[in-house]
Amino acid sequence: MNTPDIAKLNDEFALQRGENYVRFQTGRSGIPLVEIRNNHASAAISLLGAHLLSWIPRGEKEVIWLSAAAKIEPGKSIRGGIPVCWPWFGAHGSFTGNANPNFPAHGFVRTSNWDVICTEDLDGDRTRITFTTEPQAGNQHMWPADTNLQLQVTIGEKLEMELITHNNGSQPITIGQALHTYFRVGDISKVLVFGLEDTDYLDKLAGFKRKQQIGPLSISEEVDRIYLDTANECVIEDRSLKRNIVIIKCGSNSTVVWNPWRETASKMGDLGEDGYKTMLCVESCNAATDVVTIAPGKGHHLWVQYQVHETG
Repeated sequence: MNTPDIAKLNDEFALQRGENYVRFQTGRSGIPLVEIRNNHASAAISLLGAHLLSWIPRGEKEVIWLSAAAKIEPGKSIRGGIPVCWPWFGAHGSFTGNANPNFPAHGFVRTSNWDVICTEDLDGDRTRITFTTEPQAGNQHMWPADTNLQLQVTIGEKLEMELITHNNGSQPITIGQALHTYFRVGDISKVLVFGLEDTDYLDKLAGFKRKQQIGPLSISEEVDRIYLDTANECVIEDRSLKRNIVIIKCGSNSTVVWNPWRETASKMGDLGEDGYKTMLCVESCNAATDVVTIAPGKGHHLWVQYQVHETG
């Protein structure tokens, strides 16, 4: 897919209302970037992967963590922000069999160029932008199914994201997916995650052994877990930044929590020096055995809402 023309994007989709705007500019490596500002928040989204890089509610500090060493280049995944993982989560075929180790982890749309199809100013308080991509275009060897994929992002006091998969074919399709959100925290050692208590999880660091979460989750070492049957809201209590981040979701029954900690982070190359200390991934997913089968002509919606509450 060719890189969209910035002038054309602004002609078709830019918005302006007083000091509020939606505007497109050339980002790193020539990849288009959309900047959004309204009465309640500002945000930035790369058209590479329809990847949200920043969301700052008015009067708050940045909520989304983006690595200082992140590479924003064609064909490369971006470390941080909110990657869109689709049509599988983790290594290809991790839980369904027929794995192909040559296929990229977390699918391929996070490194695809996405198109803008609509921008909307919702009374100056919220701004909605809708992206789409044809996942089978150029990826037939990995995904031959006739599928339409859209991502709708609503920026305001709350951040809402909705990933919509529509099966245009004549056979059922099965997908795994995630909004792989990296949250900025003040000090990972002063963070608790509520909402996963008494929940079973698969521990990747123990060969996906099934375990149970006892009490709220604290992070003092590397954590990489898929929590199962998790439809309830989660709350990240950040005692350092004195705020709670509330995560509400629909269309997702698994939650991944990840922090690579010091040793793994040092091997990654793009997490930045001590980056693990100020980030935590709490991801709304359909992962492991929680995959989604979509009948011909039908669709599936993965919807997530984030909100910040100051705790004083």
